[in-house]
Amino acid sequence: MLIMKKVIISNEIRLKCPTLRLGCISCDVEMEPFSEGLWEEIIKKQELVKSQMDIEQISSHPVNAQTRDAYRACGKKPGRYRPSAEALMRRVLQGKDLYRISNVVDMINLTSFSTGFSIGGYDGEKIDGDIILGIGNEGEPYEGLGRGVLNIHKLPVFRDDLGAFGSPTSDSERTGVTMDTNSFLMIFLDFGSNELLETSMEKAISYLKSFCGGENVEKEIVF
Repeated sequence: MLIMKKVIISNEIRLKCPTLRLGCISCDVEMEPFSEGLWEEIIKKQELVKSQMDIEQISSHPVNAQTRDAYRACGKKPGRYRPSAEALMRRVLQGKDLYRISNVVDMINLTSFSTGFSIGGYDGEKIDGDIILGIGNEGEPYEGLGRGVLNIHKLPVFRDDLGAFGSPTSDSERTGVTMDTNSFLMIFLDFGSNELLETSMEKAISYLKSFCGGENVEKEIVF
């Protein structure tokens, strides 16, 4: 059983993003290559999103707009290093299916594109020490999950005792979820103290329990 990691928002990023909150959920999971029930839910949510907005409206989506503003405040261009939720929304609105990775990763993607929150998903046992959210340094090493070396300079970045391991643009190879993951941690990045955070976290917990064997669930909102 994974005990919820201590998560800290650094003064460095708090000064630039004063309304920032982090929604943290940890639990034990049962990894599967594919969940038919989850994929049915993904298809329904894809159709719902398509009926509610078009691709030109993505940047003005309330949650995504707050994330884009935070990127600018940290000094990063959101159009070049898109937040993961925005990238997923674009894929859905372009009529492309989401990638099938695993039940847990697919659950993160579902929650992200349907709410607008960029969400980090990590193997909790691969995180060493406390988690601190800050801003990436120039030349700081980071290997994005499935993306190779990623320039995290001026991006919001999660770090542990071993260095940077997560950002709202891309998770890292080092702490990525695999079929061997048992202890799972997901972190919602809420840059605008959005009222949707709590309901979005509850929806994620319901997905975890229904489709990912989620047990021993803990949740916390970090201010």
